[in-house]
Amino acid sequence: MFNKLVDLFKGAKESPEQLYLEQHHIQYDETQGYVIEGVVLNTLSERMEYLSNRKMTNFDDLKQLYATAMIINEKIDLEIANQRFVARLGNTEENLLKFKHYVKLLNDYYRQFIRDRK
Repeated sequence: MFNKLVDLFKGAKESPEQLYLEQHHIQYDETQGYVIEGVVLNTLSERMEYLSNRKMTNFDDLKQLYATAMIINEKIDLEIANQRFVARLGNTEENLLKFKHYVKLLNDYYRQFIRDRK
């Protein structure tokens, strides 16, 4: 009986992956894709397409996002450094930094928990 209780509590312990997702407020919805801090990332598809040089249109493929992150970060850094923002996308320094943060969170998640599984 005692062993059953111990096993029950062991099973309730969260994995490092679950802790990472909770700590960074990352969720995955089957229809909407990744949601971070209440922001549905796939609603930023136009910005993603522009910043990735048309290599990506959404955040669903974490492997591709990981491979494309350098391009995205360079383009964000360039816009911020020049203070020339693409108005049609509503780019501002603040939302580009948030976008960069979202990419970093998903890349860290991919690198730590998914990449070596496949």
